[in-house]
Amino acid sequence: MDVVTGCGPGAMKGPMEGAAIAHAKQRITDGRYIGITEPGIIASEAPNAIVDPLVIMPDIEKRLEAFVRLGHGIIIFPGGAGTAEELMYILGILSHPRNADLPFPLILSGPASSRSFFEQLDQFVRATLGDKAASKYQIILDDPQRTATELNKGLLDVKSSRESLANAYYFNRSLHIPSIFQQGFTPSHDAGADLEIRLADDASTFAASLRRFFSCVVWGNVKPDGVAAVEAHGPFTVCGDAEILKAVDNLVAAFGKQGRMRLVGDYTPVYRILSADGETE
Repeated sequence: MDVVTGCGPGAMKGPMEGAAIAHAKQRITDGRYIGITEPGIIASEAPNAIVDPLVIMPDIEKRLEAFVRLGHGIIIFPGGAGTAEELMYILGILSHPRNADLPFPLILSGPASSRSFFEQLDQFVRATLGDKAASKYQIILDDPQRTATELNKGLLDVKSSRESLANAYYFNRSLHIPSIFQQGFTPSHDAGADLEIRLADDASTFAASLRRFFSCVVWGNVKPDGVAAVEAHGPFTVCGDAEILKAVDNLVAAFGKQGRMRLVGDYTPVYRILSADGETE
């Protein structure tokens, strides 16, 4: 198998390193280790040394689309707000009615120590997007062999689907990506204030709003311009349904307690929740 990751260190480097070793042992000389990034990320996180080729997309939306167009299946490892953003993106797409019959294996996997992370993430998905969205993925902990086996099973379904649709193996053109997931979104204080995180019958559109919120959290915690903006002007505000925002806040706070935010010192939220009466919490 070729490997596509976000091209950074840690869990983005590990699969590439493992594949490179396996390819060498099997005398496979044309293996590819595709790294996909964008300017805002590459400015704060250099690509790992195994990446070949490196693809720099113009923005985060094109980067995320490249993952799902190229990938035959996706494995998500433990992370933080960026991981939540990417999960909201893929679940929003897979929840769209036009993609209901397209196989796309999605596995959340990690060591036993990541159990609390995935349990909280799963609870969040069920509380916001619902059980139907949660049915789009499997959670497999502390069992890399089963993770690989389940992914392989899913890839057989993908191969059959691509053949029946006369679809290319290298580009999933049958996957429908709604325009809201393709439109550029630049995180900022104003962009965060314009977001309304409200429960919607359309899970796909609701997931897009959640994705944009987590994009703002990543901006304020990781990206140099976002960190500087929060330091200069304070947290950005976000408004919406109280129960949904409470679920969002609980998840982000858990990331902070688990050390999953790139911070110095104690975790301090980069956002304020705006309640119904206009007061911040």
